[in-house]
Amino acid sequence: MEKVQGEMEIERWERSEDLSDAEKKVIQETWSRVYTNCEDVGVSILIRFFVKFPSAKQYFSQFKHMEDPLEMERTPQLRKHARRVMGAVNTVVENINDSEKVSSVLALVGKAHALKHKVEPVYFKFFTGVMLEVIAEEYANDFTPEVQRAWTKVKSLIYTHVTAAYKEVGWVQYPNSTMSPLVAAAATK
Repeated sequence: MEKVQGEMEIERWERSEDLSDAEKKVIQETWSRVYTNCEDVGVSILIRFFVKFPSAKQYFSQFKHMEDPLEMERTPQLRKHARRVMGAVNTVVENINDSEKVSSVLALVGKAHALKHKVEPVYFKFFTGVMLEVIAEEYANDFTPEVQRAWTKVKSLIYTHVTAAYKEVGWVQYPNSTMSPLVAAAATK
């Protein structure tokens, strides 16, 4: 991947691009439809995430040994985490016009996942990709190319801010990480 020169080198596709006012409006409009069904959409996103990246389950003691997506879907812990995740995304979307608030929220998410949960930051890249896949499928009529472009910028914004928080706290990869070789290889692409 090509690197961009700057204070911190960030892979080109991970660089946060500014959202235009029109894109911000599109994000808020599409999100308002998604958020009316936030728990179910959040559960769908998490289930797909764990199916595609099973090594991510290592961070969830309640269901890390579950293989059956339906079994995971029924756990109160997964539903609770889905609500929290969707709540965080909702806070970002609601405050999309306030870059300081967005940065602050995502810094808190990043620091908690780095320091408390010790989650590899690459999982945010994978998670935001899955989030867009699920939303695009479940809201296909709303997900025009214009909407897709705007949400891709939000995906990048989330990942950029979260990983900046990891760097700020001096993140180092933990030796007990059980990231699969396939996931580790995808992380370097």
